Amino acid sequence: MIELPDLAVGGLAVGTLSALALGGGLLRSRRQRAVQRDEIAALRAHLDGVVQTFAAEVEHLAAKRVPAAARQLAHPHVAVPGPLQLRAAGSSLGVAMENVLSQLRVELTAQHLRVDAAAQAGMRGATREIQAALYRLQDALRGLQQQYDDPELAQTLFELDHENEQSLRRAQVAAVVCGAWVGLAREESHLVDAVTGGQARLAGYHRVRVHNHLETGTALVSHAVEPVAIIVAELLDNALRHSAPDTDVVVNLENVHHGVCVTVDDAGLGMTQDERARAQRMVAGSEPILLTDLGDPPRMGLAAIGQLTRQFDLTVDLSSPSPYGGVRAVLRVDSHLLTRIDPAEQPPAASAPRPTRRTQDDERAPSTSHDYVPEPETHGPQPTADGLPQRRRRTRAAAAETAVPEEPPPARRPEEAAAALGALQAATAAARSESAEHDTERDDHQGGTDR
Repeated sequence: MIELPDLAVGGLAVGTLSALALGGGLLRSRRQRAVQRDEIAALRAHLDGVVQTFAAEVEHLAAKRVPAAARQLAHPHVAVPGPLQLRAAGSSLGVAMENVLSQLRVELTAQHLRVDAAAQAGMRGATREIQAALYRLQDALRGLQQQYDDPELAQTLFELDHENEQSLRRAQVAAVVCGAWVGLAREESHLVDAVTGGQARLAGYHRVRVHNHLETGTALVSHAVEPVAIIVAELLDNALRHSAPDTDVVVNLENVHHGVCVTVDDAGLGMTQDERARAQRMVAGSEPILLTDLGDPPRMGLAAIGQLTRQFDLTVDLSSPSPYGGVRAVLRVDSHLLTRIDPAEQPPAASAPRPTRRTQDDERAPSTSHDYVPEPETHGPQPTADGLPQRRRRTRAAAAETAVPEEPPPARRPEEAAAALGALQAATAAARSESAEHDTERDDHQGGTDR
């Protein structure tokens, strides 16, 4: 039987043990709360650091990276800064920031294309009206040239027609850059006529020397005539603008294995490697053309060439320097765009440079070459005195009368060329009129009917 003193001692022992255990638990609890408080403080400090880092990255994104990414769309050489913290580049925050920039580029590009398309549509409409007015003025000037044979008046009309031709070229180039069609449908034409036709559209045409090494009768299919003339005009315009006014621009027409090449060499300053690379991208036509990428004021010549090379399967190369120290531009016309015209049935323009190569068909023709004096181009049939359309082709008699002399003539002044042109047009018109009268008398005598 347990005595009371023993029970008391046992109770005190149990109470002491319980107190000790409770005290130990309280101590451990305090230590845990202290550790938790330290961890919470550390987490708060870390969170504050993350927030500050995030805020700094967002501010850096808005102030530096987004503007640089927007500028990079127009100027690829602009570098876009990276994140402030290098360790953030591979984190979820860095990935999110890069996604923001990617979506920004996509949306800016889409909006840029929409705005540029609207601008091009507006310019197409404006250039269409301008071209129509210039064509009407051109027809009026051509009518006056055929009506009057006074040399002084012919010279004035020639100068006005040439100025109108240059304005028409600029409007046509702007329309082509904006996606419009070339605006003219031509018949099959001698390639040399297309080249000299492009030359005639320029103010400095007298500085261009054309050397024709093609086989006689080499011609372009109808839908390639006007694109080739436009491309040649723009290549010559660039060569004339970027070379000294006392130097010549040399053009060579050569047969190659798969077609024909028109090579333009100038003696200008040339281009740097970056400029040549950019120009080559423009004329290749492989990238979309935006008006905002063409400068202020916009330089549309190379852009127009790029549109035409893509649309008509032509090739222009600007990668080689000219042997004269400037730029060499090579237009290649492949065989499927070429045809042949019998020069006896449809001779090239009398003022076009004669071919230096002969074929069996033209062994009897002289092989001479001379500088080209441009004649006003004819865009479609011309009316006769009674209002009926009439083609402006040279008869064999007219071609014989204006045969090129064996010795190259001296370079003409514009006034002399205009006077000669007026006299030539008057003589041609008189020959046509006389021929038409003889045909009418013969038909009446034979009892024939009008055709």
